[in-house]
Amino acid sequence: MYIFDGIVYAGTEEKPLRVEVVEPLENYELRLTFSTGEKKIFDCKPFLKTKLYFPLNDIALFNRVYLDYGVVSWNDGAIDFSTSLLYENSI
Repeated sequence: MYIFDGIVYAGTEEKPLRVEVVEPLENYELRLTFSTGEKKIFDCKPFLKTKLYFPLNDIALFNRVYLDYGVVSWNDGAIDFSTSLLYENSI
């Protein structure tokens, strides 16, 4: 049992999934460490054809990946991936 915002809930409180470490790899892949302790590889290539992610085709920009409160981001937060998308689509 736990209390959140004055409401009592049954069970245990689940922490939100976050990326704790991100590292750019060759071939437009990211090595990710999640708050669960899992380490996974995410392939960005399928997304680079879309308008939102097209700027990441510039390898210099791609390599400037950073974490913004646990969210994988680029270009001052103008480009990011949701944590759940990364988790579900990485190996």
